Amino acid sequence: MRGPGTAARPPGTTAKRFGLAGDLAWYLAFVGVVALIVGKGIASSGYTWQWYRVPRFFVEFTAAGVVLGPLSRGLLVTFKITLASLVLAFAFGVAAALMRLSGSVAARAAARVYLELVRNTPLIIQIFFMYFVVSPLVGLDSFLTAVLALSLFEGAYLCEIFRAGILSVARGQWEAAQSLGLSAAETYRHVILPQAVRKIVPTVTGQTVSLVKDSALVSTIAVYDLAMQAQAIVAETFLVFEVWLAVAAVYLAVTMSLSAAAHAVEERFRRFGA
Repeated sequence: MRGPGTAARPPGTTAKRFGLAGDLAWYLAFVGVVALIVGKGIASSGYTWQWYRVPRFFVEFTAAGVVLGPLSRGLLVTFKITLASLVLAFAFGVAAALMRLSGSVAARAAARVYLELVRNTPLIIQIFFMYFVVSPLVGLDSFLTAVLALSLFEGAYLCEIFRAGILSVARGQWEAAQSLGLSAAETYRHVILPQAVRKIVPTVTGQTVSLVKDSALVSTIAVYDLAMQAQAIVAETFLVFEVWLAVAAVYLAVTMSLSAAAHAVEERFRRFGA
């Protein structure tokens, strides 16, 4: 029996509290086991870590001021490649999705051939084909070749994402747009695509993260991105583990930031319906 002034405890509060405590305990136990295994592996390897040599590869402080190290310069190149490839990939993806949904047999066939060729061959082979076959014909440098190869590759996957988003829009929306006298282009622009975008944000984010990681393959055609700079540093200093672990941490930070930004956009859509 509760005394006077005692507030009623919401049902399930105690169970929820113990549930969270149990989840935290399991998580800490898992992290502890992983840390123990990694620690024993490092200790048994006999490797002498030289982390103090890594910071200068990101930034150096000289008499002339702050100078970006090779890894920072490579990261900027990675950002440029990713951004340019993402813009082109969106264009290729939207165009291919509209072609697949069009009434033209030739357009649907062309889009299908593009999707099958790109999605069923390794990206590294596509990069080599663009670099050794296509770029000499049209005069593209390594950077533009990398952007074109990545955008074509990611565009094929974005095509299916966009197509699924468009098909998820209720049929009544199409009929309402037609009743208002909107053309097909106006219907897509003002009615269908805004609704489809809201539904595909998480999937597009995943594809963007994949693009960031796939961009490391452009180092094979002498583009000095983050991965290529890391290879050059390792070849010069033999700091294999330190450099590659630092590069992995950079990629992790970038991809997690993208995921957090996409989550914020998704929450805005859900909250305001914009």
